[in-house]
Amino acid sequence: MKKIGKKSSGIRYSRYVMSKMRKTKAVEAKASLRQYVPTTKRMTHDTLKQMLAQHKMIYIKPDIGMFGNGVIRVEQTEAVAGKEKENIVEPLYRYQSGVKVRKFKTFDEMYTSIIKLTKNRPYLTQKGIHLLKHKGNRFDLRVMVQQTPTRAWETTGVIGRVAHPSKIVTNFHNGGTLKSVETLLRSYLPISQRKGYVRKLQGLGQQVAQAIHARYKGVKEIGVDVALDHELHPWILEVNTSPDPYIFQRLSDKSIFYKMRRYARAYNRPVKKS
Repeated sequence: MKKIGKKSSGIRYSRYVMSKMRKTKAVEAKASLRQYVPTTKRMTHDTLKQMLAQHKMIYIKPDIGMFGNGVIRVEQTEAVAGKEKENIVEPLYRYQSGVKVRKFKTFDEMYTSIIKLTKNRPYLTQKGIHLLKHKGNRFDLRVMVQQTPTRAWETTGVIGRVAHPSKIVTNFHNGGTLKSVETLLRSYLPISQRKGYVRKLQGLGQQVAQAIHARYKGVKEIGVDVALDHELHPWILEVNTSPDPYIFQRLSDKSIFYKMRRYARAYNRPVKKS
């Protein structure tokens, strides 16, 4: 059953937005956020081919989906064929879905395989971000933003998600490991800069919440999935309007989860402590 938010005017708004593309468009509508959104388009034969040629590594994901299910990493590499002085550089293609990697000599062969895998469901193609790593495994961050009891937006937590060694997604429900953001930033920022950087992420989360809420008035909470590149530039990979606060119980500071639960109860979302 869909959760519905109600305004004093009597107008009822849906609390959840399922389409990733619709949420991306809402974020991009705020000019100051566009620098943080990787190029994202609806997947077709042409958009996939063009973006792969431009970026060499992209992700494709279902427009509607959860927990990283259905996400595929696609890459275009090059191989040299021929004899001396007659070398010809030829593109090679590969994709990874789950733990399985498949390789192809032509784009069309790969595309045919991808279409069989996606079963013609609506998919998006997104510029790939080469994630930072923790002990050799890729990680990203989940930024939790909620409406307070006074209806202001507050970033209530930031947590890191480290991918399983053999997988391309970081989701906890897909084998990922949860770490504090301070632990993950330790190798990339001196202690004097970490708190300021986390405050920047918190502010980014609040801006995203405001952008989503401007278009979708029923939204009460969001989880922003943020990738960090090697220059520590944050990239908004995805926005979840039904984020799971449970993962924040894994942090040593339990007050973070308790605040999330208190705010969630204020807008009538039950959160049970497991």
